[in-house]
Amino acid sequence: MAQSDYTAAPLQPGQPTENLVTLTHLIYALHAFAVFTGVVGSATILGSFIASVPSIAAVIINYVKQGAVRDTWLESHFRWQIRTFWFAVLWVMVAVVMIMTIIGLPFGLLALGVTSLWVLYRVVRGWWALSQRESLPMD
Repeated sequence: MAQSDYTAAPLQPGQPTENLVTLTHLIYALHAFAVFTGVVGSATILGSFIASVPSIAAVIINYVKQGAVRDTWLESHFRWQIRTFWFAVLWVMVAVVMIMTIIGLPFGLLALGVTSLWVLYRVVRGWWALSQRESLPMD
């Protein structure tokens, strides 16, 4: 058979490969595993999400493969995952500063609780949108 018999049909513009879709599912699974271990383990949701190996590995994969998903609907998922991680880190730092002051203690604890729920929401909503093959808001 000729060489051209083995080449895949060209993808439509904006259409990612199935391998990239599977990789994005894997990244959500890593984040979900980190959240799950925070819920059932001795760590908190946020502690597990921003400091566990699965979640850090997921963000590293996001950065390494970001160019491969550019100009596809998966780009919104990568941006969603990266922003979820870094905003969680930011809010944990803000909450820690608030907790260091006696007056800010309740607000810091509230910020940690709200951020934990926000992370859980972002992982679930993102993964759901991926399973529906929908993009996420990029603003």
